[in-house]
Amino acid sequence: MKIEKKTLLHIGIAVFLLFLAIYYWSAVAGFLTLLAGAATPLFVGLVIAYVLNLPMSFYERHYFPKKEVCKSRRPVCLLAAFLTLAVIVTAVVWLVIPELISCLQFLIAEIPPALDRFLQSETVKNLLPENFVAQLAAVNWEETAKTAIDFLLSGIGDAATTVVSVVTSVFSGITTAFIGIIFAVYLLSGKERLQQQCLRVMKSYLRPKWMDKSLYVARAANDSFRRFIVGQCTEAVILGVLCVLGMWICGFPYAMMIGTLIGFTALIPIAGAFIGAGVGAVMILTVSPLKALLFVVFIVVLQQLEGNLIYPRVVGKSLGLPALWVLVAVTVGGSLLGIGGMLLAVPLVAVVYHLLSEDISRREKKAAATEEETTEEGQT
Repeated sequence: MKIEKKTLLHIGIAVFLLFLAIYYWSAVAGFLTLLAGAATPLFVGLVIAYVLNLPMSFYERHYFPKKEVCKSRRPVCLLAAFLTLAVIVTAVVWLVIPELISCLQFLIAEIPPALDRFLQSETVKNLLPENFVAQLAAVNWEETAKTAIDFLLSGIGDAATTVVSVVTSVFSGITTAFIGIIFAVYLLSGKERLQQQCLRVMKSYLRPKWMDKSLYVARAANDSFRRFIVGQCTEAVILGVLCVLGMWICGFPYAMMIGTLIGFTALIPIAGAFIGAGVGAVMILTVSPLKALLFVVFIVVLQQLEGNLIYPRVVGKSLGLPALWVLVAVTVGGSLLGIGGMLLAVPLVAVVYHLLSEDISRREKKAAATEEETTEEGQT
């Protein structure tokens, strides 16, 4: 096969650029890090736009289908999507934060007396040396707790530097979120035009075969992420409602707050509900150790119900991903990128699993058809 000079030139340029990237990797890595930092608001805007597009599409599809409101349809639905997200976040914060603060204040006030009672008990006195118990009993635990909290709040090092760093981080985060929201508004306002522009670019620079494959992968990814977000939110709402109702029936304290917290943390696959349950158990422990133990039993039963009935039907079937691969995705994604990795890894693995399954099925059908043709030719 004869290779054209233009192809050789392209290969030579690619190899030279690869050599430069490897040899000057530190500079390249620094440039990529700087570029990623500068593009962070755009990535945030893409995420916000993708999430808000789900309720906005729902409003456009169900509440504004008539042509006479066509001009106001997009801005009204976009505003409704923003208000929906704001109401959800405000409700979660309003239900969880005040109760959590009061719980922490209660813990600070009750832990020192509880430790004193524990140290004065006969069991502890018999197990530990007398001098050790006396030294622990002489400690002012309330003052020690306040000192530790002040130390954690103030941080280590220069206070002025810490304050400047915190203010800078907060301001940077607010600026990033604001730019991301503005970018998301522009994306959602002209999403059809943006889609047409992307198709024109692909038609201009990609071969028809590669364009079809790219569109197929993009559709599969969009379908997987949409199903995951809708299914995960639905499952979280169901779990939170069941938790609130069960806690009210059983007479557990902080029912609304803990149920809301568990529903919110259930957005994290597999591990999320256990995180909320751990916080809830600590809060109930401040009221009654027995109720905290019964609450743990209640959560275990509820998790079994959720894991065997609710999650497979709501999320598992929608993604078509076996539980083993969900666990692998959550573990690897959490190790690499934390909570964000957990949320991102499951739909990504679902996309790969779906594409591989279809490709394997296609190859098996092709191999079976070839084998059948070979058998027919041998018989003839």
